[in-house]
Amino acid sequence: MRIFGIGIDVIEVERIEDAVEEFGERFLERIFTSEERAYCQRQKRPPIHYAARWAAKEAVSKAFGTGIGEFLTWQCMEVRRRDSGEPEVVLHGKGKVFAEENGIVQVKISLTHAKSYAAANAVVMGE
Repeated sequence: MRIFGIGIDVIEVERIEDAVEEFGERFLERIFTSEERAYCQRQKRPPIHYAARWAAKEAVSKAFGTGIGEFLTWQCMEVRRRDSGEPEVVLHGKGKVFAEENGIVQVKISLTHAKSYAAANAVVMGE
């Protein structure tokens, strides 16, 4: 395997809180899958978990080298939590197609958050 790309992102949790306050469910439904929303809403402080997932999606898009847009949309990247607690990214739609066409075999992510910030990094591995 070889490294296809790496990415990192950090976001102020307040940005997510402000977006939810201004746009409500419309914002959440545009950015996060139903499973991501359900997970975050079960947490004590949902905005910090939304922020970490936002950062993960941004980091993955940077590692793919595409940004968010034509080849990788917010909804085609889903951040899940394995039983072990390790976060993982599951690709759907255009993201899955892009990965297959470019020989991407693994996407590893790491998430972190504090009171005011959330961050993530991503390493994308190819054949």
